[in-house]
Amino acid sequence: MKVEFKRALVTGAAGFIGYHLSKRLLEAGIGVVGIDNMNPYYDVKLKEDRLAQLRDYKGFTFHQIDLADLSAMEKVFAESDIEVAVNLAAQAGVRYSLENPHAYVQANLVGFVNLLECCRHNKTKHLVFASSSSVYGANTKMPFSIHQNIDHPVSLYAATKKSNELMAHTYSHLYGLPCTGLRFFTVYGPWGRPDMALFLFTDAILNDRPIQVFNHGKMRRDFTYIDDIVEGVVRVMARYPEPDPAWSGDAPDPGTSYVPYRVYNIGNNAPIELTRFIEVIEEALGKKAVKNMMEMQPGDVPATYADIDDLQKDVGFRPATPIETGVARFVEWYRDYYGR
Repeated sequence: MKVEFKRALVTGAAGFIGYHLSKRLLEAGIGVVGIDNMNPYYDVKLKEDRLAQLRDYKGFTFHQIDLADLSAMEKVFAESDIEVAVNLAAQAGVRYSLENPHAYVQANLVGFVNLLECCRHNKTKHLVFASSSSVYGANTKMPFSIHQNIDHPVSLYAATKKSNELMAHTYSHLYGLPCTGLRFFTVYGPWGRPDMALFLFTDAILNDRPIQVFNHGKMRRDFTYIDDIVEGVVRVMARYPEPDPAWSGDAPDPGTSYVPYRVYNIGNNAPIELTRFIEVIEEALGKKAVKNMMEMQPGDVPATYADIDDLQKDVGFRPATPIETGVARFVEWYRDYYGR
């Protein structure tokens, strides 16, 4: 079912994906209520600079609050006519979850149930929320399908993202809240996060530092360009999930439900080996990397690869930006932003 909306809530609005999504909505004339706690997990100046661009749009309002602060969240919902909510706020990062697990519980679990409660009580038409390819965990059957079981996460980050999917389904069952989860596959592009491989590698190469290449470069990732991610999110926002009449409790399909709940993969459907990814960065920079070959990190998986057939069937979209194009655009942005 097509959903028309004039105002959306975007949590994590100063973050990488949140910034790009907010900008896209504002340019389409849709009002955006942005929320972000501006936490210092990475350079806050980067978040402030993203936010400064969004403030140029008259349809943008911003609240610096934490999703774990229920009273602040309730106040935002009470004061704003929010039709569709998109949750992109989370404590990100697989490796950091090994160091600071409590941050993930507060942001990804406590914060998410607060958002569910606000959506429920304010009769939000549709909640779209970021899940992650990390939920596939120990699965090895490729490509990863939403119809696969995902009961074997290998990091706390992944476990919190699977928990979000379960919590959202429960609210769809109990209160009829339409919810759609989006499993993002290694998002990259301009204004990207400094803890992600593309940013780390580009910065290190330009500053003559060696790069850490995990699993000796044998990792494969379904790198997905930010514009493709945003296009997928916008299309999903405008489409209510509907109960699947073919769903059966005798053979439960993990990807659909008897309630208004759906989950989709958004990936490029074309995994790239890490060694090739590094070559593309080197080509864009015109400079070779010095590589420190490392073992696999705890919590990491050797490969990700998205089956996106359901996304294409339901919203008519397949990500398709080649890695060479996306990396070149990131490098252009990086050089401009940092004067390199």
